[in-house]
Amino acid sequence: MKREEALKILEEKIKNKNLIKHSLAVEICMKKLAEKFGEDENLWALAGLLHDLDYEETKNNFSKHGFITAEYLKGKVPEIVLDAIISHPGHKERKTKMAKALYSVDPLTGLIVACALIKPEKKLSSIDKNFVLKRFGEKRFAAGADRNQIKSCEELGLSLEEFIEICLSAMKEISDQLGL
Repeated sequence: MKREEALKILEEKIKNKNLIKHSLAVEICMKKLAEKFGEDENLWALAGLLHDLDYEETKNNFSKHGFITAEYLKGKVPEIVLDAIISHPGHKERKTKMAKALYSVDPLTGLIVACALIKPEKKLSSIDKNFVLKRFGEKRFAAGADRNQIKSCEELGLSLEEFIEICLSAMKEISDQLGL
């Protein structure tokens, strides 16, 4: 599946503009991580873009989150992408690098957005890795961003600092699309 088709599906299925922005943020982070690991950037980005495709449909029945997307995309994307999408909510063990990356990227993008939004400028350009790290240590700040899930980046051989730097830098590249 090409990105254009995936984006069209995302915009048809997701009505919440912030959820679309979240998907774009996860997409770019996944792409940059794939680049770092020498993996298929397009496949990793596709997993990031489509990971929450069924979120609005499953928000009241989280046990189905990821599974409905996987069923919808079956035969349209490789199994490794489907596996990462099913694994990202924590429904099953993450065995591939892609699945591990998606699991840890998902909440980090929310933490980074929250960091930008507390600055007067409300811009990603106003924050750096150290600012995000400081907020990471504040349990009450962006409490929905699961710190243990973010720290699982270590399963990829990345320090928390390096992981934040990669994702923050990636998100800054598309700050206009994110409205930040």
